[in-house]
Amino acid sequence: MFQNHTPECCPKMGEQDPSDRLRGDLPKDVKENGAASFSQFSSSVRAMVRIRQKYQAIKKRRLEIAAVTTQSFTSPRSTSPKVFTFENLQDPINSNPSSPRKRKKKRKGRVLYPSSSLRAVPTKERSRAKNCLYLLCVIVFLQIYNAIENLDDHVLKYDLDGLEKTLKREVFGQQEVAESLLNHLHDYLSTYVHNKPLVLSLHGPTGVGKSHVGRLLAQHFRSVVGEDLVMQYFVLHHCPTDDDIPQCTKSLDSHVSEMVTQAEEAEKIPVFIFDEVEHMPRELLDKLHNLIHPKSSNEYLNAIYVLISNLGHEDITKFVLHNSSVAVSGRLSLSQELNPWLRSYLQRYHVLFVEAELLPFMLLEKSHIMDCFIDEMSREGFYPDRSHVERLAEELAYYIVGEREFSHTGCRQVVAKVNLL
Repeated sequence: MFQNHTPECCPKMGEQDPSDRLRGDLPKDVKENGAASFSQFSSSVRAMVRIRQKYQAIKKRRLEIAAVTTQSFTSPRSTSPKVFTFENLQDPINSNPSSPRKRKKKRKGRVLYPSSSLRAVPTKERSRAKNCLYLLCVIVFLQIYNAIENLDDHVLKYDLDGLEKTLKREVFGQQEVAESLLNHLHDYLSTYVHNKPLVLSLHGPTGVGKSHVGRLLAQHFRSVVGEDLVMQYFVLHHCPTDDDIPQCTKSLDSHVSEMVTQAEEAEKIPVFIFDEVEHMPRELLDKLHNLIHPKSSNEYLNAIYVLISNLGHEDITKFVLHNSSVAVSGRLSLSQELNPWLRSYLQRYHVLFVEAELLPFMLLEKSHIMDCFIDEMSREGFYPDRSHVERLAEELAYYIVGEREFSHTGCRQVVAKVNLL
């Protein structure tokens, strides 16, 4: 059965293939040359096949890349890119869809410095606002400095240093009053524009130097601001009787108004000195109060008023004598204790003294009286012999409190005593 289906083309086991029969008939050297040429041809064919396969692979790769690029532009929301990215990677911890998503914290950029080089912070562009701020600070500083210089120049115009030297040379036993007076003048004369005039009230017993200080102030300010801007008013001389009160009131009003107007034009501060205020009538006090506290014009605000009186001198004397031991110990200033009581007394006397700066004069001791004798004798051309001065000082009356002696009349009798020499 199987023998009938055996193909005729297949040779039998005993038969030989004609090609083998032909190769067996060829010579040996011919067989070797043919085998060499066949091996060379087959290697060339294999190289060509490999080149073709590489070409086909590169071409296919380029086509795939082009297809992916085209697909990314046409469908940007595609979730199956052909190129490997990190977008589809899932965190194994947060892979569970039921777990809530945590907001990712944005990391702030850090500047990483190489370990082998110097660390340098990256420079930022400087703001121009800082330069403007520096310029503004310089301008403000110059303005403040200029204002301070102008204040000094304004004070120098009134020569308060010269006034200080004069008070130290000619006023005895009132150093505290002189210092307070100069401080008030310096503070007020530092500027030209004010919201109220300066009112100085000098109080004390007879002969302690109140009127003498008023004359020194008038003499000094006449030399620095002029004769027309200084008024020295003596009540008993300018308004001696009661019949003259209406005319005195009118004359005082017109004179003060004229002086403040002239001072406003000259940009200077006038000085008004009123002596013997304890004799001033009520009408004159009211008019003076209206001038010191004006309601309409601002030119009256730039002025200095000096009020000299012996109001409350008896109580001042008692207070000084009673508290002289405190003054010796130096624990407290008598004027500081005296000012509250004196202010309440003067305010009851008249409202003119409500805003006045009080300068109480203390009693003069025996050593101060001797200084007055020496100064007056030098003025009159006498040689101030110390023993002679002591004999003259002994002739005056004194309050004796312990080891201290206070004069009853101050230096008032010194001039008369020297004139008798």
